[in-house]
Amino acid sequence: MDALPLDTNHPAVREYLALTRLQVLTPLSLVINLATFLVCAIVVRPSLSGVSHLWPTAISPNTPIIGIYILALYLMQVGYCILLVLANKPETKKALIKGVGLSLVFSNFVMAIWAITWVMEWFLIGTILQGILILLLLYSNMALLIYHPPVSSRPFDTALIHAPLRFFFVLPFSLLFPLNLFITLGFVHTPISDGASYTPWHVWPIFGVVLGTNLVGLLVVILRRDIVWTIAATWICVSIWSERPKPTPIYATVVACTVIHPLALLAAEAYHRFHKRQAIALPGEDHRPGVYRGEEERRRETEGPREINEDNIWTSQS
Repeated sequence: MDALPLDTNHPAVREYLALTRLQVLTPLSLVINLATFLVCAIVVRPSLSGVSHLWPTAISPNTPIIGIYILALYLMQVGYCILLVLANKPETKKALIKGVGLSLVFSNFVMAIWAITWVMEWFLIGTILQGILILLLLYSNMALLIYHPPVSSRPFDTALIHAPLRFFFVLPFSLLFPLNLFITLGFVHTPISDGASYTPWHVWPIFGVVLGTNLVGLLVVILRRDIVWTIAATWICVSIWSERPKPTPIYATVVACTVIHPLALLAAEAYHRFHKRQAIALPGEDHRPGVYRGEEERRRETEGPREINEDNIWTSQS
């Protein structure tokens, strides 16, 4: 077979092939994920929500609210797929190829498989899959924040790359992984015959996990002034306390976090604007709430960590 009439080792060719691969695999994985969820939610019995009612825990969410969350996540990914096709800036292409890469593709496939394990009530396998999902999304989010931080000069990158990946990560981190783990460990409450009370609740281990995940989220919101995490974490909390009954420690914690997350974002932004602006502001610095980081990402772009490019590493040393 004759060799291809192009050099596949050339950086531009490799970038083009990598982007083309993502343009094919990412929409395919999204369609498979969406189709699997629709089948498991509508056709299969017990459905996704049915299994949740069969195995109630102290953090079992309100299924319609979580359904809207997942729908919003799918819509965000549609925007991500559109950006994959329309991307023309080199920085955007690097964020798509090296920041996200195949992590989102694998995450969609893992999520689809998890939906099957959930309706089949294979909770141990589902817990493992949710752990894998957290690792995949954690890797892509960290790669984006370190090597391709969001900047105000590229708002579409922020809205269509960073936001979907962050929104996706909060779901397994704050809800799906703990929910599968608690069911696997038997932390399921059993209704008494009159339906008035539930025993046992396994309150304190669950309370510790709920408080811990929300404290981590609160740190992210405060340190990064992250509006995406604020919305996602608040949404998860609302889905938990809106499904009743709930033990008082769990209910009080998620209700409090529903209020604290937005207030923490406002307080962090106010502190940044009014107490640090004169100390760190530079001419032309952009102070915006949310996922933007004014002076810090400019420093990272000029001095911060860089990905190793194997095509020119030896050239730069010579």
